[in-house]
Amino acid sequence: MPAISVIIPIYNVEKYLRRCLDSVLNQTFSDWEVICVNDGSPDNSAAILDEYAKRDGRFKIVTKENGGLSDARNAGMAVANGDFVLFLDSDDFIHPQTMEISYFLATRDGADIVSFTYDRIYRPQLMVRHVLKMDTDNVVPARINKKYNPAGVKTLVTDDIYTYATERAHNAFNPKRKWLVKHCQVWKNLYRRELIADTPFIKGILFEDFPWWSAIMLKNPRVTIAPLPLYFYVPNFGGIVLSAKQLRILHSLCDGISDAFVRYKKFASDYQMEKWSKNFKWYFIKWAFRKIKYMDNRADLDAARKRFVELEKMGALDNPPTRWARRLRCKICRFIKICKK
Repeated sequence: MPAISVIIPIYNVEKYLRRCLDSVLNQTFSDWEVICVNDGSPDNSAAILDEYAKRDGRFKIVTKENGGLSDARNAGMAVANGDFVLFLDSDDFIHPQTMEISYFLATRDGADIVSFTYDRIYRPQLMVRHVLKMDTDNVVPARINKKYNPAGVKTLVTDDIYTYATERAHNAFNPKRKWLVKHCQVWKNLYRRELIADTPFIKGILFEDFPWWSAIMLKNPRVTIAPLPLYFYVPNFGGIVLSAKQLRILHSLCDGISDAFVRYKKFASDYQMEKWSKNFKWYFIKWAFRKIKYMDNRADLDAARKRFVELEKMGALDNPPTRWARRLRCKICRFIKICKK
């Protein structure tokens, strides 16, 4: 059984796939398997996967009908054998020492999760080049070849993830800023497999990371925080704002909020509910509510209203913890009443 299972969902990414897979082959850590989930990709990705599987037996291919990112990750988890799991998106790539460092820290600290971060220079660099209509496909991150001493990496180990996990923006003068586990992206962490094996991603929604991460936090994992830029995230350069697309985003966000709220209402301590609500739930409520300004027809607005009515009835909008959250709740209540006319 390998130490680490890497799960890579694949759909229409032949342009970036080799770079992603090469970043795994180039790891300084060798005890891994890669579960490549071909999610019904119509491009040349299947041929590329066959090429790598023939080259190295650690690449395993799961082929399935298209079911979306959540379904592909679930399919990968179903066959993963590693002690730990690393999620990698197929248009992104990782630093050569990602597995070496994260596995060393996990075993040293007895951690269930090792949290790192993405390179915050590389992503803005690509965004600027895109705006200037310059090449973005062949940009090599400056820190891709930086050498780290795993034993010398500064870390923080905690048994209270709620003190550090957040969606909030923190200013540069906050003394805890360096150690914050910001946002819910699942690819920024190494996970002990037995911690996450019984928690599937919600199939068919966007931004599935939020309800999944909320459920994982509820298990009180021991976490090692290592704020190293080990992941290279390639932004989506799309950006066409369509009313129908915004409604789908709103539905997905509301599905995630509902799922997580029901879970927390049933299982969370008062402390967990308070922290999760303040640092996560209300930020996703705000994100969902922002989507209505892009909706240009009555049917979409009525559908949005129904979702906020559901959240209100189940109690998800109760007890806003801050001034801005209280103002937001007032705006949502006005929206519901206006749309009822």
